[in-house]
Amino acid sequence: MPVESGSSAAARQAKQKRKSHSLSIRRTNSTEQERLGLQRDMLEGQQDSKLPLSLRTNLLDLFSQIEREFENLYIENLELRREIETLNDRLADGQTVEGADLAKGALKTKASHSTSQLSQKLKTTYKASTSKPRSNSCHARVGGTRNFSVTSWELWGGDSWIVSSFKATTSRAVCQLVREYVGHRDGIWDLSVSRTQPVVLGTASADHSAMLWSIETGKCLLKYAGHQGSVNSIKFHPTEQMALTASGDQTAHIWRYMVQLPTPQPVADISQQTPCEDDVDSSDKDEADGEAEGPSDCPSLRVATTTLRSHQGVVIAADWLVGGKQAVTASWDRAANLYDVETAELVHSLTGHDQELTHCCTHPTQRLVVTSSRDTTFRLWDFRDPSIHSVNVFQGHTDTVTSAVFTVGDNVVSGSDDRTVKVWDLKNMRSPIATIRTDSAVNRISVSVTQKIIALPHDNRQVRLFDMAGVRLARLPQSNRTGHRRMVCCSAWCEDNTSCNLFTCGFDRQAIGWNINIPALLQEK
Repeated sequence: MPVESGSSAAARQAKQKRKSHSLSIRRTNSTEQERLGLQRDMLEGQQDSKLPLSLRTNLLDLFSQIEREFENLYIENLELRREIETLNDRLADGQTVEGADLAKGALKTKASHSTSQLSQKLKTTYKASTSKPRSNSCHARVGGTRNFSVTSWELWGGDSWIVSSFKATTSRAVCQLVREYVGHRDGIWDLSVSRTQPVVLGTASADHSAMLWSIETGKCLLKYAGHQGSVNSIKFHPTEQMALTASGDQTAHIWRYMVQLPTPQPVADISQQTPCEDDVDSSDKDEADGEAEGPSDCPSLRVATTTLRSHQGVVIAADWLVGGKQAVTASWDRAANLYDVETAELVHSLTGHDQELTHCCTHPTQRLVVTSSRDTTFRLWDFRDPSIHSVNVFQGHTDTVTSAVFTVGDNVVSGSDDRTVKVWDLKNMRSPIATIRTDSAVNRISVSVTQKIIALPHDNRQVRLFDMAGVRLARLPQSNRTGHRRMVCCSAWCEDNTSCNLFTCGFDRQAIGWNINIPALLQEK
């Protein structure tokens, strides 16, 4: 067992106090001398290791801290499950459960907060490692750690399971998993649907590649392998067959593609549709953990038409301005850059954020850009007047703003690691017009143009749908056979007449196409 740090006595007393409160947990408490002796034995047994003794000792101490953190979460989740069972029994007996009972838990808040912090630290470490070129060995180790952390949290219950178990299901919305797009060798950060014919799905992955897919068949049509780091985002040109990708190699690439769609396959029978709110058992049997093999017959492209340079850090996102003649990029160097697409020249450098940028988005019909940052703010940049470039700063969140996107109207929707999503009116952004409170960090959101539905991808594998007023409409089905088995990174709506109208991607190395049918009556509630 790893060595215990000097603060272990206080931690052990806290655990014993929780134990006497409501649990009977059998544990073996080793003395400090036994732990030190065990550490010496482990170090002596690794004499053939080439690592310095001080480094091995430090590693043992770090693993000990991780073990204690997970042990705390495990104990707290056992208490919460016991409390849930009690409340469910009362509900089954027809008793009324007061709001005070449901929120009883300072313990619940503490558990969810510590879980979120640990998950965020590991997520950032993993993305940083995969974003740097020539880091394949470190990438594999840290990648395994990221997957382990998510699995352990989900296995122990996560607070998403706690909250959803109390939700009363009144939705008649129907969600059908239509198709899975499998072929990437690592997690998928972003996805997008082309705006020109032929309509294709694009995915950006930590495996240093971007892929184009046939929506109707799930076949890979083209693999772009021109980046030297993690591909963090992908966007399609509004009028031409061009794609814009952002990467951890500190560049953004513009590349042209020509694809031919294969013959569509029959869509699954409508009788197999699943209610969106189905609470199936979420087993953690990892069917996606095997080494995914990339499509063997997928043609490859390695040369970009244009390379956009000038950032000094990871380029985390990129998007086209209306018209497609300019592009904007967001980077971990705390700046967003505006480029001329034809010449690749830097037009403006948008500075002001205090920490790394996480996302950027452009308005579909106006020269407006919104950038999100880890400094808990998002900024609105106005380029409508060529002589005046104004910027407005909005401080509506308490943690990293993971994304902020425009709607077709005059709204901005922002999502954050503080587990909230807020809807803002561009004409009056002093305060949000709607706030959605969730139980897990929110990643890259998207808003349906026609239905005005917000799709929320979560760290806890869930995808939830809300209307612009903040009313929850549905939750996509999720189990060990349906849905994502890892963190869901991004969502994207498709407004064309295809078999799928919503796409999601995550760290289970797959993208999923859904058919969402939400009655108009439900949206008007």
